[in-house]
Amino acid sequence: MDRSNVRISTGMAIMFSVAAGLAVGNLYWAQPLLSAIAGDFGTSTSQGGYLVTATQLGYALGILLIVPLGDVLERRKLLSVVMVLTIVALLACAFAPSFGALCIALGALGLVTVSGQIILPLVGDLADASMRGRMVGIVTSGITSGILFSRLLSGLVAGLWDWHAIYLMAAALNLVMFAVIRLYLPEVPAQGKISYGRLLFGVFTAVKRYPEMRSILLKQGMIFGIAFNLFWTALTFLLSAAPFSYSTFQIGLVSLAGLTGAIAGTRLGSLQDKGLGRIGLAVFIGMSAVSMGLSSIFATSVLAILLVAAVFSLAVQGVGILCQSQIFALSDSERSRLNTAFVVSNFLFCAIGSSLATLLWNLGRWSTVMAGAVAASLVALAIHFLAGNKWKNQREVQE
Repeated sequence: MDRSNVRISTGMAIMFSVAAGLAVGNLYWAQPLLSAIAGDFGTSTSQGGYLVTATQLGYALGILLIVPLGDVLERRKLLSVVMVLTIVALLACAFAPSFGALCIALGALGLVTVSGQIILPLVGDLADASMRGRMVGIVTSGITSGILFSRLLSGLVAGLWDWHAIYLMAAALNLVMFAVIRLYLPEVPAQGKISYGRLLFGVFTAVKRYPEMRSILLKQGMIFGIAFNLFWTALTFLLSAAPFSYSTFQIGLVSLAGLTGAIAGTRLGSLQDKGLGRIGLAVFIGMSAVSMGLSSIFATSVLAILLVAAVFSLAVQGVGILCQSQIFALSDSERSRLNTAFVVSNFLFCAIGSSLATLLWNLGRWSTVMAGAVAASLVALAIHFLAGNKWKNQREVQE
């Protein structure tokens, strides 16, 4: 791709960060409102879980079927199309006449609100190698912030009006972001022609063609997919029970401790740019193991939990940004496909982590879940050092 006339600036990265955060945030509007939505339609709260499932399944399909198109289509047009479809899906959610219709609308919303995962590879394409990590860090921080604030904002807006209002507000915000993208993002030339079948096949063969991806996906999966989901899922169980007995809103406020990672993430990618990515990954994975161990010890102090959550969020953000930066460095022409493989792998590990959280909680409550998070972090650390030694030895043989 000829990038001579299209270069990313810090201002453009911030614009992308907001757009990506808003897109991912669309997935989480319903989570704090499941009880209210189910009650409005006369169904049980447990059935409200189907709304989350529909959204997640739609998103998984969207990542797999739409995001790889970023490698062959002009990105400004592709982003415009998915953003318009996202606005339509949000309006369909706001005006859904039944629970079943809302499930379908949320599934459609998950399918099309994938602009954040189209933007990330685009950032990798537009940024010079010397600043790619920093730019990826800025956008990734926007995604993390979008996840955190969407849950909090959803509860606040629904409390003032009702759950329909949050989807109307989200549609308005996405419309504004669509206008900004159309106005300020120049055309980014398509990289070449390839059949859709070959494009999707390239996603599944990426790990074979780029062996380095195996360790990257495993490390990210252990930290984000397993440890992250174990901690935050079990934290809800812990804080909702005695002695805390927190409300949903109070638990949501505790989750804002994750902002430390989002804020610091704007600079963490610079470690990769300076050649410190491998050392940085080791440090952040180690931070994950230590923070999860400490969380098991100080489970009765909310202040200690907040501090642990802040440190752990920084560690998870650091691992994610450095892993993604390393993946984008593997190829100049397949970043959308590589990003698709990265996100799909995350999705699979997250499903495992969420299931493990309930299983381990039933086996031994908080301490057992945290032991699982420590174990996942140590596995990631072992993979990191073993993979590093492997590539080092291979380079020495080649030389």
